Amino acid sequence: MRDGLQAYCRDCSAEYYRERQEAKGRTVRLKVPVPRGSKRCPRCGEVKPHSQWERNKTSSDGWASYCRAERNRISYFKRKYGLTPVERDALIADQAGVCCICPDALPEHVGHCHETGRVRGVLCFSCNTALGQFKDRPDAIRWAAAYVEGNAWKPTLVAPGVYQLPS
Repeated sequence: MRDGLQAYCRDCSAEYYRERQEAKGRTVRLKVPVPRGSKRCPRCGEVKPHSQWERNKTSSDGWASYCRAERNRISYFKRKYGLTPVERDALIADQAGVCCICPDALPEHVGHCHETGRVRGVLCFSCNTALGQFKDRPDAIRWAAAYVEGNAWKPTLVAPGVYQLPS
């Protein structure tokens, strides 16, 4: 209109739009009232507080498109490791329900080779993080084990650029 306002209210315009889209054979999502501090997940259809969402700086509201539902976790394991929940649970059962490295903690993280992507087992958070920090290098892990056992790795300079390792 000339005054900058619409001829119909927002609700009537939305209803007219919905009717026109349905006449064309399309469906329009119904607007669901969402309280402040929450968001509706289009996948599961539930309204959940922001604590159950991942942050996403690129989206208009700053939150991810989908909530942290179990199906997101399932699709992540399938996409990243090729594992279904049943296969992951079988791995944990084969390990007697404990971490592959330390038998003290519960296994929660899939341990895999970063070069080939092959799944090795399911590890606890600490062991998985330690392997990542050592960049899956067996020599670095052996040096760390020797250090913890009291055998410090102190090479001796024999000639310029030539070091002798302790035996």
